[in-house]
Amino acid sequence: MAVRDNWFTENEVMWPGQAMSLKVEEVLFEGRSKFQDILVFRSSTYGTVLVLDGVIQLTERDEHAYQEMIAQLPLHSHPNPQSVLIVGGGDGGVCRHPDVASVTMCEIDELVCDVAKKYLSHSTATAFDDPRVHADAAEYVKDKCDAYDLVIVDSSDPIGPAETLFTSSFYSCLRKAMRPGAIMCNQGECIWLHLPLIADCLRSCHEIFPSVDYAYTTIPTYPSGQIGFLLCSTAAGAVLRRPLREPTPEMQAQLKYYSPAAHAAAFILPRFAEETVAAVRKPPMPYACTSGAPPLLTRSSLALAAVGAYVNVPLVTTARAALCKQMGALFLTQWRAHRHVCENFSPWRNATECTGMRFYHWGALAGFIGLLDAGFYQRPRQAAADFTIT
Repeated sequence: MAVRDNWFTENEVMWPGQAMSLKVEEVLFEGRSKFQDILVFRSSTYGTVLVLDGVIQLTERDEHAYQEMIAQLPLHSHPNPQSVLIVGGGDGGVCRHPDVASVTMCEIDELVCDVAKKYLSHSTATAFDDPRVHADAAEYVKDKCDAYDLVIVDSSDPIGPAETLFTSSFYSCLRKAMRPGAIMCNQGECIWLHLPLIADCLRSCHEIFPSVDYAYTTIPTYPSGQIGFLLCSTAAGAVLRRPLREPTPEMQAQLKYYSPAAHAAAFILPRFAEETVAAVRKPPMPYACTSGAPPLLTRSSLALAAVGAYVNVPLVTTARAALCKQMGALFLTQWRAHRHVCENFSPWRNATECTGMRFYHWGALAGFIGLLDAGFYQRPRQAAADFTIT
């Protein structure tokens, strides 16, 4: 891992043709463990930086964008997590966050922990007092059964020591080790670079877990400035995109990236990624909040069209017109916005009142020109984009 002319440049491991570079002020540590090369340096703009096998793992400036999301997404999707297993996470960033009864960290490389405690003790490596195991996680979880409420897989890319953490056999072992209603959150690679790999992992989890979803965060020093999270639950119909709990005021004051609104928004993917992920999301994303194309005929679309058709029957009196308008607005607000948005994105709950009339007008138009008007199906997604998340 050469530093040349006071600049560090990443290895092109899984992203050929591009590399992140940071200016180096001072090399703090450089060595090799039994598993990988380790480099720690102080950069001129991103604080202390940890590098494994030539790939940036964290910087003090932006680590919260990844560490908070991989921990808080599953933590706040579970009603009462008590026992947490962290796979990887040798830098200590993830185990800062779980406010639970028991945390077990399974990190294969002891030297990573030692280096983090020495050089990152004021940022990420502040919670190493929890029980931890230095072992291969793929072997460690084989003997576990109904042991954990949350499993957080904070691994590096699927090469070298982390390769076994992206296999169907590992996901099956995790499923056995998880309690009923437990949640797993796995580092999910980059939608700009690794969409086929993401699709393979999602399909594997789709066969093992009854609930599967995908979210992402933005982080400047990771490849293409983005990384995803694969979330799975042992409970059928678990809506992981909706936080069941909110951080306490004390916790929220410590968080720099995560919030209930950021939680919900993290599951909204650009269309090119949603087209891949939508097929394996369980339960599916509500159509008002997805960038993918919904099916033509659904119960909600038929109900919208029926109300619209009724409203467009020749109106005899002004009173009937007003009554129909109120009926349509109330029905559509409850049916479309409340059922599909509120149940899946609680931070958007207050937006239903101000968008009900939008749904009404376009329901009326759909009833007037018929179900074949494709423009009707686009409007709910446009309305969703107008929501203000607070």
